[in-house]
Amino acid sequence: MLGTLNGALAVRNVHLEPGAIRAIAEGINEVRDGVPVLTRIHVHYTLRIPPGTREAVERALSRHRDKCPTACSLRGAVEVDWSAEIEESG
Repeated sequence: MLGTLNGALAVRNVHLEPGAIRAIAEGINEVRDGVPVLTRIHVHYTLRIPPGTREAVERALSRHRDKCPTACSLRGAVEVDWSAEIEESG
């Protein structure tokens, strides 16, 4: 999802400084019939964005999951969600 988000930001002409975006992914498993099964992935982003780009960044965040090949592949089997901390640099 991070690569898809980076692409969505680039399309919107939001260029981040090196190290200005980070993602931490957490997988949640449930035991079903004695077998651990991945049921949810939560991705938490931390972004340091240029001033005046918040609207474009929030739009990219709201849409990137639906364009992510991995998230689309998992749809219906694994819930994928995200959260974000956004800080304007400057």
